[in-house]
Formats: sequence, C-alpha cells, structure tokens
Amino acid sequence: MPLPDFLTIGAPKAGTTALHAALARHPGLFLSAVKEPKFFLSDGPPPTRGGPGDAQTYREHIWRREDYEALFSAAPAGTLRGESTPFYLYDLRAQERVRKLIPDARLIVVLRDPVERAHSNWTHLWSAGLEPIGDVVRACAEEERRVRAGWAPFWHYVSLGRYGEQLSHLYTLFPREQVLVFRYRDLVDRPVDTLDRICRFLGVETGVITEVPRENVTAHPEPTRGHRVLSRALRVGAAIERFLPPRASGALTDPLERRLQQRARSRQPLTWEQRARLLGYFTEDVALLQRVTGEDFSDWLLPRERSGGLVGTRPDGQRQARNGRPHP
Repeated sequence: MPLPDFLTIGAPKAGTTALHAALARHPGLFLSAVKEPKFFLSDGPPPTRGGPGDAQTYREHIWRREDYEALFSAAPAGTLRGESTPFYLYDLRAQERVRKLIPDARLIVVLRDPVERAHSNWTHLWSAGLEPIGDVVRACAEEERRVRAGWAPFWHYVSLGRYGEQLSHLYTLFPREQVLVFRYRDLVDRPVDTLDRICRFLGVETGVITEVPRENVTAHPEPTRGHRVLSRALRVGAAIERFLPPRASGALTDPLERRLQQRARSRQPLTWEQRARLLGYFTEDVALLQRVTGEDFSDWLLPRERSGGLVGTRPDGQRQARNGRPHP
C-alpha cells in the first residue's frame, strides 16, 4: 500500500493549510483529502482527554496504518503523494516515526515569526470559543500548567515556535537536502517564486501553480459579553460531544462557532509592549535557529513593521478550518 513521498511538517499557523490547497492543484502531486491526518503523532490510539475541544480533535486522528495508506490509494500513477501535518516538526517522537517508516521522504518546513505565530494560534482558539483567556500574554503564561495537564500541542503557543530546538533534532535524522525550510512571509509576499521553489525541491514542473488560496484565515471576535456566553456554551458542548458517536462530531459546537465568528474582524496587531513581553520566550531559540540554519532571523527580535492578519479578512462563506476532516 502507498505511503507519502513528501510531508509538510511545520509550523502550525504558518500558512500550511493554504499551501496544502495550492499544491493539490499541481497535476504532478497528490495531496491527501484530509489535511493533517496526524498519523505520526502516536504509536497507537491518540489520547482521549486534554484541554477544551481536544477530545473531539483526537477522535479525528488517522492512526491506523491501513486508514493512513488509504488516503493515498487513489493517487494517479507517477504522481508524488503528500500530506500536511504541521505538528510533526514540533513532536520529536513524530520526527523519529517518520524517519523509521519513510526515511527518504522530502520534508517541507514553513517558519513564521514565533510571536506572530503564537498570537495567530491564540486567536484561532479564541475565535473558536475554546480559549478562555482573552489576552495572549496571559494565555502564554499558562502554557506550562496546560502542558502538565495534558492539553494538546495546539495549545502550546510558545513551544510550537521554538524552531531551533526542533530543526536541531530533525537534522540528526534527515540529511539537509531532504528538508526545505522557508519563511511564511515568502509565501505571503512572493507566492509564485516560493511555489516554484517547492516544486523544484519536489522535482515536479515549475510554473504550474501560481497562487496560494486564502484558506484558514483567522477571525478575531471582540471580547464582548456575548462572546463569553457563547464560548462557555461551546466548551460545554465540546465536553458533551466526546460522548457522542463520531458522526455527530460538531453537531453541538459548529453552529455556536459560526455565530461566534459572524462579522468578526481580522486578527489585530500586537502592541510593542505585548510583543516585547513575549519575545523573551524565544530569544535563545532564535540564536540557536540561526546557528542551525546559517540564516539571519534577528528581525524576529525587533518591532514589526507589519503585524496582525497579513492576508486580510476571511473570504465570505469560509469557515475556520477543521483540518482533521476531509476537505470538500
């Protein structure tokens, strides 16, 4: 049975959903219908408990090998098969599982300013009604407690952005020629050149895909009383849904999430004070990242000329992505 030839392995909230959709348009590539199957995140069944909404997400993991291989069974002959689970870079054991099963896989890594990434991650969960803390700085301060309590990796706002540690480990497992690392801003500012760079890395024709669709654009609801009420109701609904059959997943929470995000503005920029308070989490790791890659990332330690939702407001009719489900 088939396994993937390439993986997009990181980082969450760095445009991987949009990149997955863009690459799926290339006739030489076959992308799994499920973005983020999360197969390599466990050796067996995923956990059943965690933070708000985690149990529902864990039920969406594709962890049986036969189910994972089935994602690629329809790939036309001669195409390269791929999937996108951006937590593989963060999870060092997942890196080792990839190395064991598909050692020749090509790995795509998108890196985003770690403060911006953390803010976008927090906003995603805030707009979904799952994050109970209405301030990103305070939410990041809760991370160690949440990790100890077993909350899923998507709540690890700080740790997910420590790319130096993650790439240091990855390069002990895979040769550098099998890993392509580039910046999220390249995907935003120079999409055609960046897509061609990825195609050259994968060994398929360039000039075929010329845009990155606006997928999984984060909305930012205001912290109103209505938001608090709906969020509480959504978290209760998520707790109940873990006892419902899988086919009922989202029956209680999806309508509430849509109401939460109605007329929500795009993600708002951080103030310099907020940014400065978060930078301390990343200073040492940015230095490590520069040593590991030989590239300059010092701009990540400075005030931002651009911040917030760089791709603008969410397209009409689009929802926040549930990446463990098949895309229509």
